[in-house]
Amino acid sequence: MREIVRHHLIEAIETALEWSGPEGLGAGFARGTLPDPGLCSRLLTPTKLLEVIMRRQLSPPQFRCFRDGTELHPDAFLSQPTTRRSQVLTVADMDRLHVLMRSGASIVLDALDSFDPTMEIACRALQWWSRELVQVNTYLTTGDAAGFGLHWDDHDVVVVQIGGEKSWEVRGASRPVPMYRDAEPNTVIPEQIVWSGTMRAGEVMHIPRGYWHQATRAGLGSGYSLHVTFGFVKRTGVDWMSWVADHSREREPFRHDLDRWGVGPARATQEHDLAGEMQRLLRDYPIQAYLDAREQQRRPPRHVATGGVFGPPTAVVCVTDFPPHMEIAATGLEVVGAGKKLTFAARAEPVLRRLLSGHPVELAALSAETGIDAAAVAAGLIQEGVCAELTEALSSGYTDMIPTER
Repeated sequence: MREIVRHHLIEAIETALEWSGPEGLGAGFARGTLPDPGLCSRLLTPTKLLEVIMRRQLSPPQFRCFRDGTELHPDAFLSQPTTRRSQVLTVADMDRLHVLMRSGASIVLDALDSFDPTMEIACRALQWWSRELVQVNTYLTTGDAAGFGLHWDDHDVVVVQIGGEKSWEVRGASRPVPMYRDAEPNTVIPEQIVWSGTMRAGEVMHIPRGYWHQATRAGLGSGYSLHVTFGFVKRTGVDWMSWVADHSREREPFRHDLDRWGVGPARATQEHDLAGEMQRLLRDYPIQAYLDAREQQRRPPRHVATGGVFGPPTAVVCVTDFPPHMEIAATGLEVVGAGKKLTFAARAEPVLRRLLSGHPVELAALSAETGIDAAAVAAGLIQEGVCAELTEALSSGYTDMIPTER
């Protein structure tokens, strides 16, 4: 069975878009309403976003501001105070941001998941669900500020309207599955409109890669809009071929110099030999091997590690970008994840399944339930970056976002 983190956002998206899994990503435009409107404020609020902006060092392109659809110079919303030790900081000027919001502007913060535990955990849950890397970008627009013009993204997106309202126009794709680095530009805007209307708080929308779209508050008067966009960067045949090409270094024929000056049989022989070796390479490294390796070799994300300096951890959670793989081997239970392969005794299986579930686990309770020293098993997982200690901030990201019982 495919392991996923049970997260209220995933369940709500599936319900709203009438999906039964991630197979709908990229399949077509979809729109609906979240069954629990309160989920939006638990994810984010305008003031929470502004708190994040205030308390971080930020700069373009991660943090940007727009007025009338035009990106503003950083001096319009950033300042560079100097500490008493002459350290220059680049921070948001909250007074200037206040003036911009009062007059109508758009504030964009990319990769909010790198700053906010609630969004970090939501993105990780979506990654376990979709088996793709996920990043969340945030857009706060005030007054009747215009948004970006018609454009397309090189990845699938799920848009969640957190608060306020915003007008959207979505058109189809003008080039099948366009890429960021592509064989030809994708600049022709299609005429057919797939959907246009107003997104309101609690509504969700899926826009596939390559679909042209724009969003604006022009004409809506006073008020605001806050929406988040979860971007899913799916793997393509190009990614697989690049991975296979990297493995060609393992084969001696590919390491030889190309016969630039050869003529006739010599050049033909080299091409024939390399073509045959390429066929063997593709057979030895199929698509599934690439997808598995991508998940299992992904290095662990940043996390707090105290090493027991403040006492032993009492609760842990799995923090790998994708679900760790566990299988029975002759030597015991093998766990593969975060670029590591770990071996445990077979009797540790019930503890490992809970620790690798993606849900926070209280170690004392798990030990009492299974009769196995869960702290000892968790110690190895923490040391290798598969699991992390459940800090106060990390715990807050799970609050009201996952079921209390599995």
